[in-house]
Amino acid sequence: MKHHSQTALETPDKPAIIMGRGEVVSYADFHRRTNQIGHYFKSLGLEEGEHVAILMENNPTYLMFLIAAIDCGLLVTPISVFLKPEEIEYIVDNCDAKLLLASAKYTEAAAEVSAKATKVKKFLMMGGSAPGYEDFNAAISAMPDTPIDYGNAGTFMYYSSGTTGRPKGIKYNNPPHHVLEMDETLGSLQVVLQLTPDSIYLSPAPLYHSAPSAGCYGALSSGSTAVVMEKFDPEMALRLIDAHKVTTSQWVPTMFVRLLKLPEETRRAYDCSTLKCAVHAAAPCPPDVKEQMIEWWGDAIMEYWGASETGVVTFVTAPEARAHRGTVGKAVRGKVHILGEDGQDLPPGDIGVIYVEAERKFDYHGEPKKTEESFSKEGWQTVGDTGYLDSEGYLYLAGRKSHMIISGGVNIYPEEIENHLITHDKALDVCVIGVPNEDYGEEVKAIVQLVPGAAASPELEAEMIGFCREAISNVKCPRSIDFVDELPRTPTGKLRKHDIRAPYWEGVGRTI
Repeated sequence: MKHHSQTALETPDKPAIIMGRGEVVSYADFHRRTNQIGHYFKSLGLEEGEHVAILMENNPTYLMFLIAAIDCGLLVTPISVFLKPEEIEYIVDNCDAKLLLASAKYTEAAAEVSAKATKVKKFLMMGGSAPGYEDFNAAISAMPDTPIDYGNAGTFMYYSSGTTGRPKGIKYNNPPHHVLEMDETLGSLQVVLQLTPDSIYLSPAPLYHSAPSAGCYGALSSGSTAVVMEKFDPEMALRLIDAHKVTTSQWVPTMFVRLLKLPEETRRAYDCSTLKCAVHAAAPCPPDVKEQMIEWWGDAIMEYWGASETGVVTFVTAPEARAHRGTVGKAVRGKVHILGEDGQDLPPGDIGVIYVEAERKFDYHGEPKKTEESFSKEGWQTVGDTGYLDSEGYLYLAGRKSHMIISGGVNIYPEEIENHLITHDKALDVCVIGVPNEDYGEEVKAIVQLVPGAAASPELEAEMIGFCREAISNVKCPRSIDFVDELPRTPTGKLRKHDIRAPYWEGVGRTI
């Protein structure tokens, strides 16, 4: 643990944040501005345990706001910029936010929220104006830049991505700790990402998601420099690794796919040899994709499995991944259990629901029924992922229980098919879902986004179905393929399967 106040005192000119497009913020400036935001929170009378929220694109102020809130003992909720105004309003209301900071880029949505979110005491906008909002820069610049009086640290309260319904607030039941003291969650994150004062950490994903914002918080609480991309672009990511000698980073598998689809001469034009740690998570990574990345970046490739709710649960290095193809690793926090429909532990190799036995627990804020449903009778918790353990305790994911396809009584996990089909040279992105079938209940359909220059055709559909049948049992393979211009994913890599699946089930009178 190295609080930003300490780094600002020791190395004031050291870059705290470098944005992808070139803006640099020193630790001295980061510390001063964070102090001002903290004093503003205090001036509003915000007390430990109260909530603030932020709706903004990636920029330095985002991280200053998050860390100022934690410094003041507040709960801070980053909100996805891809949500609709009514969804944003729901989150702001549900988390009991007393303050909302929005940017001018989202003025229209922000104006709708301010008109309806009655619990919010103060609305601030950066870079523009909207009804009900005060100017952020004017309000903050009027505050002193001296350090605030530190007490217990605040924390994040993320909301689930809402891919299958309304977002759920995730409230951690962690014991309190002082701002200047290490806590277990931050410590484990810094270990996984190998963060030290000498680290250069690349964050290519949106800061409203848990892994990127927590990763940047970990970096700025280690004295590291955080290189933050405004928006992911595969070649830009390589350019930043080369230019800033990046040592550690976090990714999602769709980013790896896009990196690998770059022309060979583009990939080889940038030096990635400084990377010591390139961790991926958030969604299952196709084994073929992972192996290609290991061939390119070597032992820097690492993976953890967890969730916004649980944090890091399992971890796997590149050598382990080579020896145990497809695994997401062994538990590094607590213990993993695979439970069957009867709630009993399943033997190695049998697929069931993954439960985590650990000291860290979570509640779904204001959702006692959903919280209760996440527990097993032993007190272990699940987020709904399924998978199995091998005889050595390595975990393998099968997918979300809610995404499973049941065709003629056969359980089919879409990720197995997606992981293979994405390796077809004309596939840029893939989603596999169940669609209605009168005889079997559901049948398997693939929806494919093609690489630039590839053309959809019946012949390509047949080719891709045959490609699947070469490696996967026919009963699991798609019976049809639809081609689309773009598949809807959250910027953190999760397919919005609920939205993709819904049109196929309209008017059917059932959903399975």
